[in-house]
Amino acid sequence: MRIITLLNEKGGVGKTTLSFHLAAGLAVIGFRVLAVDADAQGSLTETMGFAQAPGLYDLIIRNQSFRKVLRYVNPEIYEYPERQVKGQLFLLPSNIETQSIASNSADALAFARRFAELDEAVDFIIVDTSPTPSLLHGAVYMATDAILYPTECEYLSFRGLQNSLQHREDNERYRRQFDFAPIKNLGIVPTMFRRRTLEHRENLTELEQEYGDLVWGPIAQSTVWTESSRVHRTIWNYAPSSPAARQGWYLVKRFMEAMKHVAPTRS
Repeated sequence: MRIITLLNEKGGVGKTTLSFHLAAGLAVIGFRVLAVDADAQGSLTETMGFAQAPGLYDLIIRNQSFRKVLRYVNPEIYEYPERQVKGQLFLLPSNIETQSIASNSADALAFARRFAELDEAVDFIIVDTSPTPSLLHGAVYMATDAILYPTECEYLSFRGLQNSLQHREDNERYRRQFDFAPIKNLGIVPTMFRRRTLEHRENLTELEQEYGDLVWGPIAQSTVWTESSRVHRTIWNYAPSSPAARQGWYLVKRFMEAMKHVAPTRS
């Protein structure tokens, strides 16, 4: 099992959209996947077509079983037309109570311990996070094997990216106390990219110069992404012949390439 967290301390950069598509794509190609909504706004929960619920809070604070808090995601919303879904996708939903987890638990390893229970049952856990740094983020860091950083090619998104990278370094010191291996920086995904905009082209070049091979190919801005989210479907399910659908699959393939170099980080 590998736990992958999507982070950027700037809202509106596409974390939830990428979390959904990455989790769904992995399920399509044959993996058992759990998508975890770790944001009190519950955006991933609603994007996947569910009502907000205190699933994560119940799991960590009320010590509920996974059977009681998980939601099975119907393949009809994420399958590729005429392509059989070979895996399974589940959701751990969120609501406003999620923001109280850190204040009601002194156990920094709570996430790591609970998710470890799924080690033989799940291949990937994909965690969507809030843009606001908190003690909850610290617990997520302790459970994470690798981080994927979505970012727009704009100044404020870059600031959020830089802050996120710095906080990862800060949390590594705490992880070393438990003999955990370093978290892998899986990649940086430029989102909502507008190639015709000089600022975006220049900022993408700056990003590539700064981070090199960590920068994945950009995901172009398109209204189709918004439309598919509104009807709670993946881009390849909603508009399978669109360029956006091909970019969605690029994300999944690029992820699998990057994961070849990721080993478990928890002892």
